[in-house]
Amino acid sequence: DDAADGAWNMALDRAIQLEHAETDAPPTLRLYRWSLPTVTLGRFQDAAGIDFAACEREGVEVVRRFTGGRGVLHDDELTYAIIAGERDGIPRGVAASYALLCTALAEAYRLLGVTDAGLTSRPRGERGSAACYLHATHADLSLGAAKLSGSAQVWHGGTCLQHGSFTRTREVGREAGVFRLAPPAQQALARDTATLADVLGLSPSFDAIADAVVQGLSSALSVTVEPGEYSEREVRRATDLLDEVQVRAPK
Repeated sequence: DDAADGAWNMALDRAIQLEHAETDAPPTLRLYRWSLPTVTLGRFQDAAGIDFAACEREGVEVVRRFTGGRGVLHDDELTYAIIAGERDGIPRGVAASYALLCTALAEAYRLLGVTDAGLTSRPRGERGSAACYLHATHADLSLGAAKLSGSAQVWHGGTCLQHGSFTRTREVGREAGVFRLAPPAQQALARDTATLADVLGLSPSFDAIADAVVQGLSSALSVTVEPGEYSEREVRRATDLLDEVQVRAPK
């Protein structure tokens, strides 16, 4: 997709999921970018952990996603969303579905040159932080002790929505400001995360990342990925969901 604002990206992911769950809409892989830096809050996350003044200074949008977890600052990345269900061979249950889908993501990293990416072996992180990348869970991909990519998931009926990021570079200072990170937590963010540029010494193009994700998904899940268009129903439904993802600064 072309870059879009955060509210549209989150609403469209959910609209596609709802249409898949409630109609015969096909499974979908979305690959998209962000028109400006954007914080997505987990569905039930308290917005008080966000420094809205810092967001305004930095030109950062804040929206809420339909999946759980903690806040993510999306900037120089390609984001994926996989919408598929039990009828497509996705196992029911968070652990089993994460394990299957992250196999495809690990293959995408391998194709990009990150050969040792794998599911995080044990949960770890800063208990009180609002920032997702200061936490590692069994849903994440790591390189050794460094977190590469987080994923978030929600089910509706028999349909799963999982989305996450392929991060090219990270501005640690901006992320620390947005999430009110004290200096030790900012140091941990720099130390315990890894971007594609960190690992490879360069930032792969967005097209290269997209190609790797498509190939990884095709290979790991034995599926064929074909270009498609959003249906009119998906677009209308996304438009109707925009109010649900808006976040306003606490008074």
